[in-house]
Amino acid sequence: LQTMSGNEDDWLALKPQEPSPSQCCGSGCKPCIYDVYEKELAQWERAKAKQDKSLLEEKKEQSNNSELNPDTFTAFNISSVEQLTEDTYQYKFELPGNSSLQLSLGQHIVLRGVVNGLEVQRAYTPISPGNAEGYFEVLMKCYEAGLMSQYIKTWKKGDVVFWRGPFGGFPYRPNKHGELLMLASGTGLAPMLPILQSITDDEEDETFVTLVGCFRTFDKIYLKPLLQDLARYWNIRIFYVLSQETSLEKLPWSYQENTYTGRLNEDLMKTIINSCRRKPFVLICGSSEFNEDMSRYLKAAGIEENSCFVF
Repeated sequence: LQTMSGNEDDWLALKPQEPSPSQCCGSGCKPCIYDVYEKELAQWERAKAKQDKSLLEEKKEQSNNSELNPDTFTAFNISSVEQLTEDTYQYKFELPGNSSLQLSLGQHIVLRGVVNGLEVQRAYTPISPGNAEGYFEVLMKCYEAGLMSQYIKTWKKGDVVFWRGPFGGFPYRPNKHGELLMLASGTGLAPMLPILQSITDDEEDETFVTLVGCFRTFDKIYLKPLLQDLARYWNIRIFYVLSQETSLEKLPWSYQENTYTGRLNEDLMKTIINSCRRKPFVLICGSSEFNEDMSRYLKAAGIEENSCFVF
């Protein structure tokens, strides 16, 4: 009898742990961390029923071959850290040889961090082109009280961090939409950039794009040189909406005519939509509050729900 109960303890020690709510990033990943748990639990139950531990062997917690995988976390080295604003950083991660992440447009990846013994997971969208070779880059904002932010703030060049994915994404096809209207708040700019870059890289793609970037102040606009370059293309327009700037006079003159002060409200939304050359298909990315506000303003401006995609 002794051996039976000892055996039972062994099996319990091998049983997969149910994820805590902090481990789910809430971005609708497939598989979600809860799906991975269900799969591992079923595998454990089969192995236990047959009393055969070798059936658990295929369970891989994390991999070190730097190949992104939706089911398991993979280790990546940080090759550079660049501070963009007081709370926003751009991190560059190494990929082996000249391999690339092979993300489709606007796909996100999930980061795992451990803070005070608590595992946290969050979703981020790389801003580097999906076919960038040997590296990928991610824009991250650190929040004073954010758990993941506490972990990210400790990163330095050479550190190893764990990612899994890719997930989601916007099924973009060249010339499918006459005009895209991109509404981005803060780091919500991230999923828009690979789509913009794929349009400007493709001479056959004649989609018009109006990007509206919402930031608190002029200093808080990320990646200004890249955005200025993109705005030079004949089919790309970029507007800025700065909620905490009161006057445009202090801004460089090249920004004055395409910048609005205050918040992006229903009236401004109608003005921007009326200035589009065609009825736009709208992409939205920001906080959940921003996304809800934008959806409401769009509805008021006569844009149907099936003409919107929220990241």
